Amino acid sequence: MIKKTAMVTICGRPNVGKSTLTNALVGEKIAIVSPKPQTTRTRILAVASRGETQFVFADTPGFHRARTKLGNYMDDVVRQSVADVDAVVLMAEPVPQVGEIEKKLIARIKETDVPAVLAINKVDALEDKRTLLPVIAAYSAEHDFAAVVPISAQTGEGVEELLAELDKFALEGPALFPDDVISDQPEKQICAEIVREKLLLCLDKEIPHGTAVVVTKFAERDDGSDIIDLDVTIYCEKQSHKGIIIGKHGAMLKHIGELARKDIEAFMGTKVFLQTWVKVKENWRDSDALLRNFGFTNE
Repeated sequence: MIKKTAMVTICGRPNVGKSTLTNALVGEKIAIVSPKPQTTRTRILAVASRGETQFVFADTPGFHRARTKLGNYMDDVVRQSVADVDAVVLMAEPVPQVGEIEKKLIARIKETDVPAVLAINKVDALEDKRTLLPVIAAYSAEHDFAAVVPISAQTGEGVEELLAELDKFALEGPALFPDDVISDQPEKQICAEIVREKLLLCLDKEIPHGTAVVVTKFAERDDGSDIIDLDVTIYCEKQSHKGIIIGKHGAMLKHIGELARKDIEAFMGTKVFLQTWVKVKENWRDSDALLRNFGFTNE
């Protein structure tokens, strides 16, 4: 029975492993992952329970130098997410110097006076764990962290130790989410994000960052088959990008759709009939109206 809750924000630079950690904490894939930065665009709440404590984790976009209105929105999400929580996890790589992005996040943490735990990620790649000592020293000189936990979000090393440290900041109270809820994201939104993940994995350079994915149909058939009909529109910024996404004779779009369908079926636990379309909306990342239409709003 849940007797305590902890709201925790996970923040850090792009591609440091925030979404991988979120999925590891929950034990199921709810946040998309790719080798490219700025994969996560919105705040995703993930729910995990350990013993008498329910943890609610906010996976945030990577803090970066914004170049579009979408980028400004993403950075605003990070700033707002650091406030009004019980603790913050600052994720960093095992590099013995504190970068400008980390310094800005630490400054924000100091402003809010929220307890912070430093999670040094990707330690599975270290041949000698003693190389962590100068990393810990560098960050400790910048801020008095409540704890420092070396982890590997990829392998799960140190994840339970991180939870044990965060449990110290849990407050007495009832569960914030029902037992069977693992995320605040609607199922169709997670499906859209899975499609966008495949765009990030399959396309190069700026093209996948200029795409938005919208689910236009999400319906279970009433013939008893449990098949879900899923219609998805992929928006891109240029006509030339549309051609690349579709590929020769539609090969790229078909490949993206096949990869996405497999993951969506695994997530939904049933067969999915996925149809995809590609449309052009020029410069949508700098359009207030289109950003609102695509769900990027702080209101």
